[in-house]
Amino acid sequence: MTYFYYENNILYCEDIPVQEIAEEFGTPLYLYSKHQVLENFRSIDRVFDGVDHVTCYALKANSNHSLLKLLADEGAGADAVSSGEIYLALKAGFPPSTITFAGVGKRDDEIEYALQKDIFSFNVESLQELDVINQIAGRVGKKARVALRINPDIDAATHPYISTGLKTNKFGIDISVAVEAFKYAASLPNLQVDGVHTHIGSQILKVEPFVQTAHTVVDLVKELKAIGIDIHHIDFGGGFGVTYKNAITHPLLPVEETNGMEAAPSNETFVSAVLPILKTSGCKLVIEPGRSIIANAGILVTKVLYTKDNGIKKFVIVDAGMNDLLRPSLYNAYHQIVPLTLQQRESDPVDVVGPVCETGDFFARDRELQEMKRGEYLAVMTAGAYGIVNASHYNARLRPAEVLVNGDKVKVIAERETFEDL
Repeated sequence: MTYFYYENNILYCEDIPVQEIAEEFGTPLYLYSKHQVLENFRSIDRVFDGVDHVTCYALKANSNHSLLKLLADEGAGADAVSSGEIYLALKAGFPPSTITFAGVGKRDDEIEYALQKDIFSFNVESLQELDVINQIAGRVGKKARVALRINPDIDAATHPYISTGLKTNKFGIDISVAVEAFKYAASLPNLQVDGVHTHIGSQILKVEPFVQTAHTVVDLVKELKAIGIDIHHIDFGGGFGVTYKNAITHPLLPVEETNGMEAAPSNETFVSAVLPILKTSGCKLVIEPGRSIIANAGILVTKVLYTKDNGIKKFVIVDAGMNDLLRPSLYNAYHQIVPLTLQQRESDPVDVVGPVCETGDFFARDRELQEMKRGEYLAVMTAGAYGIVNASHYNARLRPAEVLVNGDKVKVIAERETFEDL
């Protein structure tokens, strides 16, 4: 089920017209559906029924406290990539025994903090990091549980900025030297070598790279067990893609062109493809979805400030900018943009742009959109992931409010900033 939908040509979030919320709380505004978050999480977690596992939500996608608490209460674990994210996870109620700590550049103080909090596992990215964790663990009198992140050199066929499983990427230990790396880790006195970790990228729309990676990881686990290194868990990472084009459909909306490969398989399809393979390892399984839980559960609502026609191109200028949602500027990422109220009007190709003093401040270019008027509203769809977490004060602009809808109830889960926050 999708909790953003049109009824009588009006966009709703659950049981409430989005425009009512925008008019009450102002724009720009991040708006989330509680039931969509829960449905997305459950669609992944229930596939593991009967399997020893933890579904660790990747905080990097969206770390709002209320959303984190919602997932912690559902029994999710947490995938953190900084001590700050570990702090937020603990604050939201995630048990330390379900928190993993990844990242290619962990600082010494972050390692010590994670050790003191007794997290589930460090996902280690290099031999030098093994040495550092071993040294710090010895100094504080702890035994560090570690998994080694293996780079399987598998092409995830995603944007190069978010591809992480190739030999040319900065992440992990190359698969060709993995066994030797595990032998070295096992020789260090203050480490407990517990798992194998891999994460091949983000926004992956094909099942095949995950299947290939699953086979690679299981083969490695079997090889390690054969030489006496007892691996207890596999952390398979995340990266399940979501659909950005035609995320919402209606007869008055244009059908967005696709190349036939831009629609994401369901969460169940991704997990079901790899689970039978991973289960053969006999290990506890950890998975780290982020985008696939939160992306389509959130939208960015923005108001039209001006329309402009320079004779060559038409612009719709809105009150949200690249400081609120960076993905289009950073990755040339595509987000469907729809009016909150659909009208029988002429449509034209327009650039939807923000007020920031950068030509790169845009949400869409040459996008077919119904004629918009000053004061009307647009929704940038599928904006729940990597939206507010990348927001900034660029141009001294204030970060937007965040609102959570639960049926016919609305709750502000992050206040709009004021000048005092600058």
